Amino acid sequence: MTAAITPTEQHGARAHSDGGWDAPSGRAPIQARSERFASVAHDDFPAVTGIESEWKLTPVATVRALIDGPLDGSPYEYAVDGDASLVEWIDRTDARIGSAGIAEERAAANAWSSFEKALAITIPAATEAEPHRELTIRRSDLGDAPRATHTVITAKANSNATVILQSTGSATLSENVEIVLEEGANLTVISVQEWASDALHLASHFATVGRDARLKHIVVSLSGAVVRVNPSVHLVGEGADGDLYGLYFADAGEHFEQRVYLHHVGPNTKGRVNYKGALQGDGARTVWVGDVLIGPDAVGTDSYEQNRNLMLTDGTRADSIPNLEIETGDILGAGHASATGRFDDEQLFYLQARGITETEARRLVVIGFLSEIVQKVGNPALEARLHAAIETELARSAAEPKGEPA
Repeated sequence: MTAAITPTEQHGARAHSDGGWDAPSGRAPIQARSERFASVAHDDFPAVTGIESEWKLTPVATVRALIDGPLDGSPYEYAVDGDASLVEWIDRTDARIGSAGIAEERAAANAWSSFEKALAITIPAATEAEPHRELTIRRSDLGDAPRATHTVITAKANSNATVILQSTGSATLSENVEIVLEEGANLTVISVQEWASDALHLASHFATVGRDARLKHIVVSLSGAVVRVNPSVHLVGEGADGDLYGLYFADAGEHFEQRVYLHHVGPNTKGRVNYKGALQGDGARTVWVGDVLIGPDAVGTDSYEQNRNLMLTDGTRADSIPNLEIETGDILGAGHASATGRFDDEQLFYLQARGITETEARRLVVIGFLSEIVQKVGNPALEARLHAAIETELARSAAEPKGEPA
């Protein structure tokens, strides 16, 4: 007589504790990135313990005040380079709030619950007189008290613009940035973090890209104690295009984190994700998690993501985790790649064999490695400043004693 198989067994195998096929519904729990819970209410999210997938690589204890503490959401001082009439404060009840996405984790929801007014940047359609607009929003020295901010950038149909968000000085900040591209818009958003060495910054960027619109989104993180910028981009309209770039240079004791989500929703969309980082000094830490989701209606998709990390000294750590989900078989192509390593010995040998010193050879390799992202900025003044900042970091590295590269 054959023994009966119990509901918790399948061909004699017992269900794994997180497998889910023995659940009352008979189905495994939903794992797709698009199914992640979202809410604007802080208390709707469970308490953060530090073992959750979205927090386990973050120094939670250091940023606890931003996750759970009270935040000052009052308007702050800022400066505008460009047409200041395109920038204004709006109430939280404005219809533009929440148009690009809402919080997907507890810190972002805390900021969302706390801001009093949002900074709105509206780019009108391009004209023959003004075919391209450029704005730089500068903020500095927000102070040590925990703060919350909210920014909404709207690129009207057939607009063409570059918006630079420049942050310097001291800050303990949690913020949300919304970016909406209407049909045919062409928008570059560059977020530059050059905070003071003790600054704490958690940011979530949400973007929705309409039909035949193109978004270039660039994250540059060069200083700060903890800087975590998480872009979430949805290519909604047919023919939408999203280029997501990142550049980071972590020094001793700094933690830079990026969790990038690119969602192909509409058909015939194209996406490119390319983040590059360098690390030097004891305790320098970077985290990059890349999620690309090609939805069931995103036929004709062309997508690729990659992350590269260059370890300059001992004592550094770079976590790099690319993920790719495909829910339709009718695509042009999709792929991902990740690499973390030290200097290429052959490159160094080639340069030194031509009379270049080891220090100068290392400098040239790093500059060449990061220049690919700097050149995507498209603003000569900012590109020059980023090159100068990288040179400063390298000069500091050369001046400090260190062991062999990791």
